[in-house]
Amino acid sequence: MSENSKIEWTDHTFNPWEGCQKVGPGCDHCYAETRNARFAGGNAINWGPGAPRRLTAAANWHKPVHWDKAHSEFFAKHGRRQRVFCASLADVFDNAVPEGWRAALFDLIAITPNLDWLLLTKRIGNAEKMITRALEIGGYGTDARWPWANVWLGATIVNQEEADRDIPKLLMTPARRRFLSMEPLLGPVDLLPFFDPTGNCCMQEMQSCENCPADAPWIHGPTTEYAEDGSGYSSPTIDWVIVGGESGNNARPMHPDWAREIRGQCEDYGVPFLFKQWGEWAPGENCGGPMTRTERTADWFGDEWSFGTLTPRGAEGMHCDDEPLLYRCGKKKAGRHLDGVTHDGFPS
Repeated sequence: MSENSKIEWTDHTFNPWEGCQKVGPGCDHCYAETRNARFAGGNAINWGPGAPRRLTAAANWHKPVHWDKAHSEFFAKHGRRQRVFCASLADVFDNAVPEGWRAALFDLIAITPNLDWLLLTKRIGNAEKMITRALEIGGYGTDARWPWANVWLGATIVNQEEADRDIPKLLMTPARRRFLSMEPLLGPVDLLPFFDPTGNCCMQEMQSCENCPADAPWIHGPTTEYAEDGSGYSSPTIDWVIVGGESGNNARPMHPDWAREIRGQCEDYGVPFLFKQWGEWAPGENCGGPMTRTERTADWFGDEWSFGTLTPRGAEGMHCDDEPLLYRCGKKKAGRHLDGVTHDGFPS
C-alpha cells in the first residue's frame, strides 16, 4: 500500500526535523524516542523538555519535490494523489521547534501542490496559531487562502478524555480534510457527539440530548472547503478515522470491542474507517497456528475481561483459537484483519 513508507495509510513519510516530548498516555512507549536513543548511543538527545530538535538534511527536504514531479506517473498507476505523512519522528506543532523551521515546511508544502500532506499532531490546540504564524513568516499574508487544498489535519486520540478535549479543537481549526489517528487505542471512545453534534441521531435537531451537545462550538465553525459562491462556511466534519493497537516490548492490548464500536460508528455516519493493526496483542483467530510464547497472567480490563497464562511451545493441545481471548503473538503475525476483514477506508 505504501510506496516509500511501511505505514499502511500513507505513501511517503517525511520528517523535517526529529525530536519531541511526551504529552499523554499514547506517548508512554514512543518508538521514535527509542529510535532516537539508539542512534545517539543510548540517550535520546532530541527528546524531552529543553532538548534541541534536530533539523534533517537538505537532501531529505528535496525528496517531496521529487515525489511531486512524479505525480502524473503515480496518478496513472493508482488513480489518486500521493499521501505524505508528516512527521513520524516529531510533531509539526511542537512548541520547541523554531518558527523558521515550520515556515520552511509550509513553503515546501506550497511548492508541492500535487501531494496531499497529512499533518498529524498530539498538540492540535497549537495548530491554528502556528499555521497562521508560519504563513506570516512565509510572506503569504491575505493571499494564503487557507485552508490549502493539499493539507489534511489530524489529531491523535487514544481515549475518551483526549477525544472530548481535542476533537473540538480539531473541528475548530480550518482544514480541507480532518482525520483522527486512534493509535494506540487505549480505551473505548464515543465519537457520536462529533459525528452528529446537532442531535439528528435523536430527532431533536439543534436540541440537547445526552450524547449530542447543541451548543457545540464547531457546529457553525470554520470551513472545510471554500464555497464556490464565496459565501464561506460549511460545518466542519471528521473525514477519516484510523484505529490501531500498540506494538513494541511493553505494548498494551486493545480490546476488540473498542475497535468494533468505532467501526460501527463510522459505518453509521459514512466516515471512512481504516484498521491499521492489532499490534502485539490479537485474538486467536489472527495469530494462526500453535502458540510459541509464554506470557504472565495480566488483568487488563478489570472484571469484564482478563488474560490467562499462555502455554509454552509444544504444550499438548494448545492452539491460538483457545482461551485466553487475546494472545501476544507479535505485530506481524497479528496482522490487520478485524473480524476477518481488512478495512482500508480512505476519504475520496
